[in-house]
Amino acid sequence: MKALYIRLLSPFFCIVGLSANAHTHLQDSAEYYKIKHTVEDIKIQYAPDARTALFELHIPEAPFQQYSIITTEPEARDAFRRSLANAGVSETKITINLLPDSSVGKNIQGIVNLSVANLRVSPRNQAELASQVLLGTTVDLLQQQNGYYRVRTPEGYIAWVSTSSITPVPIEGAEEWKSAKKVIFTADFGHSHTQADATSLRVSDLVMGDLLVALGQTGGFYHVKYPDGRLAYIDQALVRPFDEWLGTRDLTGENILAIAKSMMGVPYLWGGTSVKGVDCSGFTKTAYFMNGIIIPRDASQQVLVGEPIDILSADTLDTDKALRNLRPADLLFFASGKGRSPDARITHVALYLGNGEFIHSAGTVRINSMLPDAPNYSDFQSRTLVSARRYVGQEDPALQAISSNPFYLSATDKKRK
Repeated sequence: MKALYIRLLSPFFCIVGLSANAHTHLQDSAEYYKIKHTVEDIKIQYAPDARTALFELHIPEAPFQQYSIITTEPEARDAFRRSLANAGVSETKITINLLPDSSVGKNIQGIVNLSVANLRVSPRNQAELASQVLLGTTVDLLQQQNGYYRVRTPEGYIAWVSTSSITPVPIEGAEEWKSAKKVIFTADFGHSHTQADATSLRVSDLVMGDLLVALGQTGGFYHVKYPDGRLAYIDQALVRPFDEWLGTRDLTGENILAIAKSMMGVPYLWGGTSVKGVDCSGFTKTAYFMNGIIIPRDASQQVLVGEPIDILSADTLDTDKALRNLRPADLLFFASGKGRSPDARITHVALYLGNGEFIHSAGTVRINSMLPDAPNYSDFQSRTLVSARRYVGQEDPALQAISSNPFYLSATDKKRK
């Protein structure tokens, strides 16, 4: 599973470059504790999950410097100001940076220009991989720092990506990209070329789900344009017109599992959400995305969505009940180890296949069984199945159709709808 970031482990604030003397000074400060507790309250109310909403307190490196708040939530900023006033703390001691900020200028959106762009938990090449985003995807640009953009993805995930992976654009540029005729790459892997000839020089690699602007067709190839202006040709057998593809998406268990099975053998990659490598929740996310639905990024978020399915008796897996109630493509959620506590932490997710079997990313994408007598039961012994959810046929704001998601839908398309 893709777990929470390190920054989530600090529930109230983050300390940046804090010296021992400064820390001592602050710890003795009644003002510091007022600010800290105010941040704690605001964070719980307005930004409880730092993967999708930010409210960060940055503490000064030395006494008498200003505190800094970084947030994506205007309501949190306003509530914080009111709380400060009620606590008798002067706002002049604190700078509040509402994202997107001036570091991105007018280019508050961007378009991914690599087949797969890596998102990290902090703006450093050595930082943990948090997620991935595919070529042609529009993202919000929130902040620029150290050669990285802090971005928000279509599912609302916030992380850092190298500036070289993104073509920054103003709102008008993003609208132009979203309204342009595009093709979606539907094969597992492939390449684009400099000519309408598979033996010509490659322009880039491509993976399932990548989007490019379609300029025309010639000799069995699509002429395409990348977000950064590069031109290329793609074998038309590897792509489909994006609008046509969207119109054929039918969210059924059979279709979801067809994509899932097409990824058999793909290696596990912590933070991966593409056929180059997937973690467990990146795998389920990809299976649903290629059927036209954007779902939450991490397993601990996915377990909160959709219809709960009863598979337990006395807080223990009831295999007979599970076999009766589960349907293909339901999501199964696991905790590590044996035993189930009432607040078990979700560490793994899988897609149910039927007859007690499930498909998941664990080492590679593979199939296992929850039935003790099955030959592929072994992996199940190291996990505890604690919950199941159904997405197919469910109305839930967290299950978004690509066709209506604002990161893919232009303003003109919205008016037509």
